[in-house]
Amino acid sequence: MNLLVIGGSYFYGRVFVMEAVKEHTVTVLNRGTYSMKEFGVKEIRGDRHDADVLAQCRENYDAVIDFCAYAAGDVELAVQKITGQIGQYVLISTVDAYERGGDAVRTEEYALEHRLFPGEAGAYIAGKVALEGELARICDKRHIPWTVLRPAILYGPYNYAPRESVYIQMMLQSRALPAFVDADGRFQFVYVKDAAQAVLRTLGNTQAYRQAYNLCQDGSTDYALFFKTLKEAADPEVREGLQEIPITVDDAMTRQVPVPFPAKKEETQLCSNEKSKRELGISYTHLAEGMGRTYRAFKHVYQPAAEHLT
Repeated sequence: MNLLVIGGSYFYGRVFVMEAVKEHTVTVLNRGTYSMKEFGVKEIRGDRHDADVLAQCRENYDAVIDFCAYAAGDVELAVQKITGQIGQYVLISTVDAYERGGDAVRTEEYALEHRLFPGEAGAYIAGKVALEGELARICDKRHIPWTVLRPAILYGPYNYAPRESVYIQMMLQSRALPAFVDADGRFQFVYVKDAAQAVLRTLGNTQAYRQAYNLCQDGSTDYALFFKTLKEAADPEVREGLQEIPITVDDAMTRQVPVPFPAKKEETQLCSNEKSKRELGISYTHLAEGMGRTYRAFKHVYQPAAEHLT
């Protein structure tokens, strides 16, 4: 298949491209901050909001995979200005698009958030909700099949966002981890390679047309289980010398200790992955296996800096 990837050079998109080039022809449209030429892709450099840049996408694409649509209008502009034909449009959304509140496990039919919340997180949620509606409206009008993927918290190699990698760095360089004494929130991860495979399994899949899918692990995690899993993934010498520092969530935030995942029960919002397993055939990587791979990948990044401390 001939694929156009919008974004695609940072983490989720990067891992997807690395998988996709094994069996597809891939063009990547992005700002060029991280080159993807080493993977044998075609590159179009520029801002996705520039109509002239989008017009450079002249081939006929079996699918467009959009990793970096964040604000209303992004999908509409792309569909209107991409010169080549679009066989399918896959939008990467988020499980955060679901309406907040309540204990119900979110299936794909659950209502999306209609309220506006302050700050960057609120703008991100509002943008993704608007884009999902825009995708259906614009693509249906032009008879373009579409698919929405809603990943939970992505983790894995290449994730340089201050999430699991920041704790791995703490383990290797400071031989310490926080131990949140009052964290009762739960959350769900999805291993990035599983999420990349989910995209591949939607391509040309008529069952996935006009459908949305949650991408998330089996079950859920809390901070205690997350830290336990990280410790088990670590080398024996790291694990044996590791300090666990008791701290409250509020104190951690005051002291700028990272708290990237939901720490309070009221922040908990869990989703079902049954539809993605049933219709896309996804088998989700166990947390221990995925974190083990992630630890080993980041060990090579942070270990050199750690060695001079020992």
